[in-house]
Amino acid sequence: MTNKRFTVLGGDLRSVKLANLIAAEGNKVDIYGFKSASFELGMEESLSLELAIKESDVVIGPLPCSNDNENINAPFYPDKIYIKDVFKTMTKNQLFIAGRISEKILHAASVYNVYSVDLLEREEMAVLNAIPTAEGAIQIAMEEMPITLHNCNAMILGFGRIGKILAKMLFGLGCNVYVEARKCSDLAWIRGYGYKPVHITEMENNLAGMDVIFNTIPSVVLDGNMLRKVKKDSLIIDLASKPGGVDFEKAKEQGVKTIWALSLPGKVAPVTAAEFIKDTVYNIINELGV
Repeated sequence: MTNKRFTVLGGDLRSVKLANLIAAEGNKVDIYGFKSASFELGMEESLSLELAIKESDVVIGPLPCSNDNENINAPFYPDKIYIKDVFKTMTKNQLFIAGRISEKILHAASVYNVYSVDLLEREEMAVLNAIPTAEGAIQIAMEEMPITLHNCNAMILGFGRIGKILAKMLFGLGCNVYVEARKCSDLAWIRGYGYKPVHITEMENNLAGMDVIFNTIPSVVLDGNMLRKVKKDSLIIDLASKPGGVDFEKAKEQGVKTIWALSLPGKVAPVTAAEFIKDTVYNIINELGV
């Protein structure tokens, strides 16, 4: 895809890599929201939000779009970039694409007549994004655990996209993989893949034997009662988006080591993650005929 004009607005290292990948394919790319970055951006940043957006066909926001529903998620920008200012600046002919766009932000987009698409509502993006997430989770486990993953007991809570890919990777490393799920169909697939199925009602009976627990469910499943079943030298890695799946205060009180590993694709594999985002953005543009 060439001869399109893009704006890459805020975000982490993935966004910077994305801007450069799109520009390398012959597109005009403006970037904004990286003023305080301590690394080479690869291109000049626009002087203002208006100049960055003015001539674009597509405005690409970060993943996640916002942490507070008010401002663009821009960790490399010292000031605030108000989402309403972005939408006020855009025209009805421009497309806004970002990740994990909340209902509040979607409503604001509709008020300003801005057509928006959530990257993580796209199946291809959600599946591919699970790969660096799973690899990052395994990296954390290897760094934090005093034993090998090989022959350890590992439980995954949830059998969605991340759960499926993580289970496959852990199984390949020789883990004894336990997977918790609610649906009978998921439990059947878990058994079929050679993992140990755990119905949610049986989860607490299995927690005590686990060396590492990976949560992928974005609601609190490891509450105080469940955490009491976890052995003290076990490691919990929470991969779920906010609010997470662990009562972190209770975990701390009970001395269970817990790591909330958010936005792993941007931390462990920003170039690969940027390629996934780029391909998904192109798919969206082709489908919408932008």
